[in-house]
Amino acid sequence: MQNTTTETFIGVLVVAVFAVVLFFAYSSASRGNASGYDVKASFTSVDGVAPGTDVRLNGIKVGTVSSLELDPTTYRAILHFTIQSDVKIPDDSSVKITSAGLLGGEYLAIIPGGDDKMLASGGTLTNTQGSIDLMDLLGRFIYGSTGSK
Repeated sequence: MQNTTTETFIGVLVVAVFAVVLFFAYSSASRGNASGYDVKASFTSVDGVAPGTDVRLNGIKVGTVSSLELDPTTYRAILHFTIQSDVKIPDDSSVKITSAGLLGGEYLAIIPGGDDKMLASGGTLTNTQGSIDLMDLLGRFIYGSTGSK
């Protein structure tokens, strides 16, 4: 009887800890959907980007990718993302897809421009740089340097 009571108590404790962790994970994830304004940008390659990907300005998260679509006429990827309403970015800013490290995920990095006019809701950033395929670069480095004898 003593073992059954102890095992039941430990089981209830594990379930309670799991519920607390799940609650905090859900509440912190829902905080990321803060209100803001929508922006879009066109890229040649969006490898590694999905809805929910961070949008950062000088390393600070200021938004989130909301959706991706393919332009049927130009075959470019159109990224839609939301920027926090208290963050205004100049109209001539640029955006690039970059990596958080060799094993890190991708994110959108906004490089602010110098224009006095700020990007409005529904605006488009035209100066973009798509993602870089690290495996392709590594292959070019390895195989490109061995054939130069």
